[in-house]
Amino acid sequence: MRHLLLLLAILFTPAIAAAQKQVNQKIRAQVLDEGYRLYRSEMASWRGTDLFLENHPELREKAGGYFSYAHNDSTRCIFFSKGEQPQALISFTFDNSFSTDGAKVARQQRPFTNLERDLYQMRRAALAEINADTLFQQYNNTNLNLVPLINGKEKKVYVLTGPQLHGVVILGNDYLLTFDSNNKVRSKQKLHQNIIPIDFKADSVQEASTMHTHLPSTGDYMTPTDICTLLLYGEMSQWKQHYTLSQDFISIWDVEKRDLVMLTRKAWEKIMQHQEAKRQN
Repeated sequence: MRHLLLLLAILFTPAIAAAQKQVNQKIRAQVLDEGYRLYRSEMASWRGTDLFLENHPELREKAGGYFSYAHNDSTRCIFFSKGEQPQALISFTFDNSFSTDGAKVARQQRPFTNLERDLYQMRRAALAEINADTLFQQYNNTNLNLVPLINGKEKKVYVLTGPQLHGVVILGNDYLLTFDSNNKVRSKQKLHQNIIPIDFKADSVQEASTMHTHLPSTGDYMTPTDICTLLLYGEMSQWKQHYTLSQDFISIWDVEKRDLVMLTRKAWEKIMQHQEAKRQN
């Protein structure tokens, strides 16, 4: 931990901006909420895929893909058929524990609901953009995971990079597409400007803290994709905290509490100075 603190001190040695920004708690809460939405969707997709491959291999040739979405107090993952007029083939509905033992399985080929049709169209449009636009990059031993979200009138697809290798967490190489009411792409952007692979060992006791940095183009706050990834992989590692360093803020993700604490650079530097004074006494 001391080595990480020293590294933080080195990274933030440059002069502090004259106008010190303050943490906007509303933005922090919005990022946290969106990150949890992403996490629940991805976790349902993980668990749904496990059940699909293990228990329904006869449907693999028929399936054209999958997506997940909030359903009442649960999260549902559906696999849909191939073709120009796809339908739902099977669904897996999870409670907040995402236990596969308690999943409700509905194997029935049926038309999409209105919500499912919107999510499918958004996913298809996002996939077309990925295949056509060099903005989107894919690296060896990774997959691009598409996560469509509808929250009120907001329609988005996040694209996360997932590892194909065990023992690796990937931050960065993530994207956000927004959509109009007709499910047409309105905007697209790259959230992080690079890919950040972090190795970890589940049985290691030496990986208490990890970190990555944000360029100004990514922003001062953790991204929802950061939150989602740390929720998904935090429990697999021995991490205690993950630090995100931006131009004006230090963001600290508490793995055990699954919560986000943010400090201004000025507040952080005061803490650093206090700790350094204690070490010298």
